Amino acid sequence: MNYYLALALILFCYMNVWFILSLIKKRNDVADIAWGLGFILMAWTSFFLLQNFNIQGLLIALLISIWGIRLSLHIHTRNKGKTEDYRYLAWRKEWGKWFYIRSYLQVYILQGFLLFLIVFPVLIINKNIISSSIGLFEIIGVLVWLCGFYFEVVGDAQLARFIKNPLNKGKLMQEGLWAYTRHPNYFGEVMLWWGIWIISLSASGSLIGLIGPLTITFLILKVSGVPMLEKKMQEHPDFEEYKKRVSVFFPLPPKKILVNK
Repeated sequence: MNYYLALALILFCYMNVWFILSLIKKRNDVADIAWGLGFILMAWTSFFLLQNFNIQGLLIALLISIWGIRLSLHIHTRNKGKTEDYRYLAWRKEWGKWFYIRSYLQVYILQGFLLFLIVFPVLIINKNIISSSIGLFEIIGVLVWLCGFYFEVVGDAQLARFIKNPLNKGKLMQEGLWAYTRHPNYFGEVMLWWGIWIISLSASGSLIGLIGPLTITFLILKVSGVPMLEKKMQEHPDFEEYKKRVSVFFPLPPKKILVNK
């Protein structure tokens, strides 16, 4: 069977399992836990499928495993004991009688398709690797990935601590990395996938793999990441002032706002 088709079928089955689990749990936000684990599945399956073992494929599989396990555990811990995530609750009400079919197609099958596009540089590496040694692309890619991973992990940890503190109830998170970008975790997510693509430059056909980082960048900046969270943050009275001072995405020194007396 064709390499890419086999991986696509495995991913299709994987997303179907999570859809069934969502029906049992009666909550669609399990899809967020499935997200990180799905990349791990694709990374290791593609690594072993052709038995074309290489240091780049192993390196990327390890990086994705670290990221995916951390992300899934973070989301599981965040959601445990709470009601379904507000995004999925809104869709549950909005979709009405079409809820199950739209959940299947828009949450699980569509997410699986997007996951396949984002992970494409990894699939290319495990099929078309040229070099069997660590070179400049690998070093730069890992450094970019580490920087992105730092922003995502630290940003998530700072927000979690802020929310847990009862003194911060009703306040808007504006501290730590959140003082330099309104979405440090999203910035980190995008950056680490660009790091993965840079590592894939060691393989032939890597330019096609641009579909991966471009897809995650578009999704976070224009679709399900920044726009949705910004809309929710606008409900807070301090958001307009925060918005004027702090960069929406790229970390930058905060602006000084002049106050008219």
